[in-house]
Amino acid sequence: MDPTIKVGPPDIKDILLKGNYVSAEEIQKGLGWAKTYKSTLEEYLLTQGVITKDILGQAMAEFYQVPYADLNTKVPAREQVLRIPKDVAITYRVVLFSENDTGLTITTDNPPRVKPLQSQLQIRFPSKKISVAYSMSEDIDACFIHYRKPLETRFSEIVAGQTKVAPEIIDEIVADALAFKASDIHFEPQEKEVVVRFRVDGVLHEAGRFSKQVYENILNRIKVQAHLRIDEHFSAQDGAIRFAKEKATVDMRVSVISVLDGEKITIRLLAEYVKGFTFTDLGVSEKDQAAFLTAAKKPFGMILVAGPTGSGKTTTLYALVKMLNQPTVNITTIEDPVEYKILGVNSIQVNPQTNLTFAKGLRSIVRQDPDIILVGEIRDLETAEIAVNAALTGHLLFSSFHANDASSAIPRLLDMGVEPFLMASTLELVIAQRLVRKICDQCRVSFTPNPEQQKISATLYKGKGCNNCGNTGYKGRTAIFEFIEIDNDMEDLILKTPSSKEIWQLAQKNGAHSLFEDGLEKVKNGITTIEELLRVALPPKS
Repeated sequence: MDPTIKVGPPDIKDILLKGNYVSAEEIQKGLGWAKTYKSTLEEYLLTQGVITKDILGQAMAEFYQVPYADLNTKVPAREQVLRIPKDVAITYRVVLFSENDTGLTITTDNPPRVKPLQSQLQIRFPSKKISVAYSMSEDIDACFIHYRKPLETRFSEIVAGQTKVAPEIIDEIVADALAFKASDIHFEPQEKEVVVRFRVDGVLHEAGRFSKQVYENILNRIKVQAHLRIDEHFSAQDGAIRFAKEKATVDMRVSVISVLDGEKITIRLLAEYVKGFTFTDLGVSEKDQAAFLTAAKKPFGMILVAGPTGSGKTTTLYALVKMLNQPTVNITTIEDPVEYKILGVNSIQVNPQTNLTFAKGLRSIVRQDPDIILVGEIRDLETAEIAVNAALTGHLLFSSFHANDASSAIPRLLDMGVEPFLMASTLELVIAQRLVRKICDQCRVSFTPNPEQQKISATLYKGKGCNNCGNTGYKGRTAIFEFIEIDNDMEDLILKTPSSKEIWQLAQKNGAHSLFEDGLEKVKNGITTIEELLRVALPPKS
């Protein structure tokens, strides 16, 4: 078979039904949802949590009658991937998954296409038995990053080619950022060159450098795409870009500001994969998930998520929205900016130029017959009062709020001027959260703790550092949480305009755990390290 001839994808519906992964009723529900929102059955099943990506991969592997190779759990090292030549790997979409003295396994997203390849590989790997496995397409693509030359080498080649320098450099940078699952891209002009840095798992890493001579064209192109003024060089500007290249589509938030050596660009990548997060993916314990569900099932009331910038508040709110998103429910959000576009959800962008503020937008939303309202952030008394009244008049309202912990969020809102009796009547749940890096699954090892760490009374883990995690010992992030449920006793306390200390004492009495306590459980379970926990949360005072 010619590898350039695509074998049509199998019918996911039939595969899942045949393998009893989902019920016929769920399939029909998903098909209706997909038709209503002009989407796909696959997106419904994944985003609604009916199946996981691994279950879908396993089902596809069974259809092809080959094993399933999970490239997320067992990430091939760069040297391993490069054992198969680039032209062969890209043409046939194959990755070397594993190898031992007697055999090797190659994995692909379309096993029928690789049958002609086995004879070629047999020449390259004589006397070894060659097996074929199935992996998800996006995971195959992620492995192909190893065939890419370093960014600086590609920058030099693009500049030497003298053709479309700015768009090509931007495409290369964004492609790498997506492959490494970076949350932000920084273009930092210096005296003679521009440094490109990626923020991965909360930490900045240098990705490459290029000459300052080509930066003006890159800056102007990004400004044009983000609908910013190219003749403005001293004022801060903010915009947005929808980047689409081959299979990749990503929404980008752009900020441009003047610095000493030019204009600095920071781009926030709003990755599609975040939409699929469940509460379990976010690190919410079963006990806290039950609190979420109890509050979310009520017909009205307010759920607040507190924390500093970059603590994952929006992702948590979207996980809640995703869980409640149904064709029978009217969900409207107002944000600055709109971070993720979800099918079936009406999203409004705050726009100061047209005087569309959080308060004015929220006042209009209430007249749009919503069931659920998401307010990106409560920043002032006017927005807080409208939000509280919306929650009081039959709407379920979610919002984020800047506060250090859950117990201090309530006094801060009261200090802003929200009436205590309104707060007590509407508030259902207050959550605080922080993000911590996760120990790399590929190089996690136990170690002997020092005398101070021995107080934890548990086996401790760390990452040695490997190709999978860039020798950092960490791969990915999870969140630690603090939940305060508003019961009758807490309502009575709120009416007395309490301090954060009084609120936390009552919450603890009712079984609440602190950010540090939740993080400590994740340390004991080998999810993160005590160093990471101490970086974002303080232990209780003795």
